[in-house]
Amino acid sequence: MVEKSSRTNLSHHQDFGMEPYSIDGVSSQTNSKFYDDDGHVKRTGTVWTTSSHIITAVVGSGVLSLAWAMAQMGWVAGPAVMIFFSVVTLYTTSLLADCYRCGDPVTGKRNYTFMDAVQSILGGYYDAFCGVVQYSNLYGTAVGYTIAASISMMAIKRSNCFHSSGGKSPCQVSSNPYMIGFGIIQILFSQIPDFHETWWLSIVAAIMSFVYSTIGLALGIAKVAEMGTFKGSLTGVRIGTVTEATKVWGVFQGLGDIAFAYSYSQILIEIQDTIKSPPSEAKTMKKSAKISIGVTTTFYMLCGFMGYAAFGDSAPGNLLTGFGFFNPYWLIDIANAAIVIHLVGAYQVYAQPLFAFVEKWASKRWPEVETEYKIPIPGFSPYNLSPFRLVWRTVFVIITTFVAMLIPFFNDVLGLLGALGFWPLSVFLPVQMSIKQKRTPRWSGRWIGMQILSVVCFIVSVAAAVGSVASIVLDLQKYKPFHVDY
Repeated sequence: MVEKSSRTNLSHHQDFGMEPYSIDGVSSQTNSKFYDDDGHVKRTGTVWTTSSHIITAVVGSGVLSLAWAMAQMGWVAGPAVMIFFSVVTLYTTSLLADCYRCGDPVTGKRNYTFMDAVQSILGGYYDAFCGVVQYSNLYGTAVGYTIAASISMMAIKRSNCFHSSGGKSPCQVSSNPYMIGFGIIQILFSQIPDFHETWWLSIVAAIMSFVYSTIGLALGIAKVAEMGTFKGSLTGVRIGTVTEATKVWGVFQGLGDIAFAYSYSQILIEIQDTIKSPPSEAKTMKKSAKISIGVTTTFYMLCGFMGYAAFGDSAPGNLLTGFGFFNPYWLIDIANAAIVIHLVGAYQVYAQPLFAFVEKWASKRWPEVETEYKIPIPGFSPYNLSPFRLVWRTVFVIITTFVAMLIPFFNDVLGLLGALGFWPLSVFLPVQMSIKQKRTPRWSGRWIGMQILSVVCFIVSVAAAVGSVASIVLDLQKYKPFHVDY
């Protein structure tokens, strides 16, 4: 039997200016056993679930392009850039974690999203600027992950084809069926109601990220051991083998790839909103960030360094799918399958904040869209089916898949996303909010240092964007829409 109901998410009621929900006449705000101080159902996030969300968001397909990025910059600049981005990300994460609550870090008003924090602390045009950059970046990430997942699925198909034919067949594979298949999977997972209920998917995805990263690392070590030497050079790809312009664009695009590999600030507040207290949410987030960024930086360096040492300046744009590791093919298949599973979860981690934003806006304008129907599932709790959620999220996934089929340029898309999102979301807005919230005096040492950091990161982002756009322009000259063979 299907029952009609209405959503009772307490934060939504408060958004409409309504009184907090109550049970048996007892205010939810006073029933602290079941509800938090804002009337929201008790949050349950811990250091470990938070770390899982961060690792799922950070250790994504970007790790596969790090050997290529190293090849563009060499043994000197490559490691320096990785360390730079990890330190900047850790520092700005700390700034942003303090923005979850306004005023008192324990009892102050909560900001449920990145955009809420910007609106509460900075206001004005910053709000609109943040919304455009954040949500377009989240959408772009979903496109990038669709492309990456299809590449890994094609790699599995092609490696098995090579093995069965003994290398005699060209084994050309089209990306379109795999993108469509990934889209169908995402339509199903997109019906998970909200970010709070994706914790299990993040844990599975985080485990998968370590699986494929470890395989890539192990194969890199094996290849170096087989050769008995480290490949690569101090300055990366040499001018002469490529033109000066190509070298510059490659370095710039490599900056974008590494920036993308550390990008997760745009969903940090949303992740922090899943954390229980005490201790304060900011304290838990900072601890989780140290663990997560420490672990991911270690993995990044190991994978990037060993990939570059194995392949040198000819390192492929996608380490596992470049077929430098064709044998043992079954191990490559396991790694690529792990990538696909990871990207299923990572897609949701990035898409859920965008889903929530649109649904919150729609519910304010048309309250009836909150109507839900309880669908009984034998052996499980009833599923709350929202017709609006079903239709809107399905349309979102379809459009995302369509765009991915139009522009299937893995490295270029990663670089552009990293460039467009890194400075405004990971540096500029966290710095401005921290200055405003902590009333940092203008021209003080701290103020000058933070502004210098912002300017330096802006220059890096512009350079990375230019390099990625240049590469996309070159790729567009030799591709046909909806016709990509691997």
